[in-house]
Amino acid sequence: MGKYFYKTLIFIAFAVFSSKAIAQVVIDDNTNRTLIGKSVYILQSNKEQGINDVIKSADFKKYDKEVPNLGFSTCSTWLRFTIDNKSANKSLLLDVAYPILDEVELFEPDAQGVYHGSLMGEVRPFNTRRYNHPDYIFDLNIPQNNSKTYYLRIKSAEQLILPISVNRPEALWQVLSREDLLSGLFIGAILIMFLYNLFIYFSVKDRSYLYYVIYVASVGLVQIGIKGFTFQYLWPGATGFELKSVILFACIGPIAALLFTKIFLSTSIRARRFDKVLSAIIVLMAIAFVVTLSGQIQLGFKLMQMFTTLFAFSLIIVSLIVMYGGYRPARFVFLSWLSLLIGAVIFALKDAGVLPYTTFTSYSMQGATVIEMALLSFGLADRINILKREKEASQAEALRRAMENEQIIREQNVILETKVTERTQELNQSLEDLKQAQSQLVDSEKMASLGQLTAGIAHEINNPINFVTSNINPLKRDVEMILDVMNTVENVSQSDASPEEKKKQIDEYKEEIDFDYLVMEIRHLIKGIYEGASRTAEIVKGLKIFSRLDEDDLKRADINEGLESTLVIANNLIGNKTKVVRNYGELPLVECYAGKLNQVFLNIISNAAYAVDKKFGDAGGGEIKVSTALVNDSVEISIEDNGIGMSEQTMKKIFEPFFTTKDVGEGTGLGMSIAYNTIRKHNGQILVNSEVGKGTEFILKIPAVYDTKAA
Repeated sequence: MGKYFYKTLIFIAFAVFSSKAIAQVVIDDNTNRTLIGKSVYILQSNKEQGINDVIKSADFKKYDKEVPNLGFSTCSTWLRFTIDNKSANKSLLLDVAYPILDEVELFEPDAQGVYHGSLMGEVRPFNTRRYNHPDYIFDLNIPQNNSKTYYLRIKSAEQLILPISVNRPEALWQVLSREDLLSGLFIGAILIMFLYNLFIYFSVKDRSYLYYVIYVASVGLVQIGIKGFTFQYLWPGATGFELKSVILFACIGPIAALLFTKIFLSTSIRARRFDKVLSAIIVLMAIAFVVTLSGQIQLGFKLMQMFTTLFAFSLIIVSLIVMYGGYRPARFVFLSWLSLLIGAVIFALKDAGVLPYTTFTSYSMQGATVIEMALLSFGLADRINILKREKEASQAEALRRAMENEQIIREQNVILETKVTERTQELNQSLEDLKQAQSQLVDSEKMASLGQLTAGIAHEINNPINFVTSNINPLKRDVEMILDVMNTVENVSQSDASPEEKKKQIDEYKEEIDFDYLVMEIRHLIKGIYEGASRTAEIVKGLKIFSRLDEDDLKRADINEGLESTLVIANNLIGNKTKVVRNYGELPLVECYAGKLNQVFLNIISNAAYAVDKKFGDAGGGEIKVSTALVNDSVEISIEDNGIGMSEQTMKKIFEPFFTTKDVGEGTGLGMSIAYNTIRKHNGQILVNSEVGKGTEFILKIPAVYDTKAA
């Protein structure tokens, strides 16, 4: 206990000695607000220290300017000052008027001389403060004719600028109200600029206005952020964001300003070389933004300050270049950035102590910002006026040219009307020629099909007819032999021989001519002639069904019968090596143009036979499947082969007139085009499924009842 008492006496004695050694801030009844910069002692160290270590430190140095500007520090900075209260009011207020400090902690001694701290700053939510104001305001309870020594710990990633004052409460609130009024006017001006230019952007859709609006918003947030109002009203609980917000917006603003300038001054045309410099500065500001966002706040702040200086001078230079190039709106850009630079210089000189800390110097940046934004708005308006005049001049020139063109048109009308008449006559003649050519092409395709049909019929009929004709001579010979037998039998029967002798003579003759074989041969020859005649009749019947002499009339027809007749006709094209598989379903009679459908069937079957022959030749293995079915109210006909198949490109062109994959002389290229138009005439569909090397399937869908309204 005695040891502790001894240490306490030494500590109090040291504090008393120290308080006498430092300059005091004297407050009397006439004092309203006193800046105490010249009365403070500063301790800056490269390591963090506690209050007890600081009290014992002999490294404090007196500061000689009203507003301390202590630069950057990674550790806490300590200030020591003594307040001597000569006034009747013991309740005084300490105001640290720099809201963007990270930590501000005031240490005040109690009755026993032990110091206790009161912490504020951006590291703590705004609602933890005693006074609802962005400044850091501390209560100083000093009885009349007494003095106290205080220690103030400051820490911030930004530059340490410390306008510290001791105030009587009523005087401080009057000063702060006046400053808040000025800040309110600034915020109002920013809002007006923001909303006005945002409205113009939505009206004209000019990107330069969008970048300008972003710039106005960013600069406004920076300025009111420096005054602490963003932390007070916008994100009072987001301490992590508040530590970075001013730097982030200070990076976004120049980026938007540079993009605005590049478009507004057309620097890519009017200042090509400097345009690349502006682009490079945009990249640098983006780097500062990313560094700050990553948590390196002090480094981000230094980069932002350095690049912002480069940004300001670059914009002044490029606006001068464009202005001397004769572009009038560049004057507003030059004056706006110049005014902002002047405001920044005044503000910096105030922080450096060259200029006094007054309302004018404190708000020089805000005032310069308002002037700068107003000048840029004037520049935008002037640019719109220039564009408007250019548009009016362009419209006038266009009107003049239109009148000249109108005169030329009137003069040419007579010639044009004559030429139109002549051309119309030529077109009519060409149309007539085209119709004739189309008719000739269709007839040509019909003749080609007729050629195939004729060759097939000739071959098919020739076989049974040959069979008949080849049997006629043997039958004639056998009939003559029968007649000879009859004559011989008649002669023997009239002879005088006995019946046994007659029978013996007849049997011997029959054995001589081999009568039993003769009878069997005659029957065989008659059967062959009958089969040949029947086959010929079948072919003629198929031909009759296929040809449909009344094909131009809509009638009810048996689709299965038409397919079968077509297969009979196309038998010669298919050949003996190709297998034909029939799978006919039960179908109703279909209202259709039967002859035209048979033509479609013949075209598809002949193509199938061609594809199978190309793949298999005489080797065998080819197959053609013909199937029919009734699906809902439509008849579906499938003709499928296992031939060479078609590629995607061929399938896309297969229904185009004159398109063919056959060799020259083997096809006209009109068959599938006619087939497509015929199916469409029946209000149906024709679908194709094919794969190269595997085969092709054509699916025809035809309504069972012909709809004349849809035709």
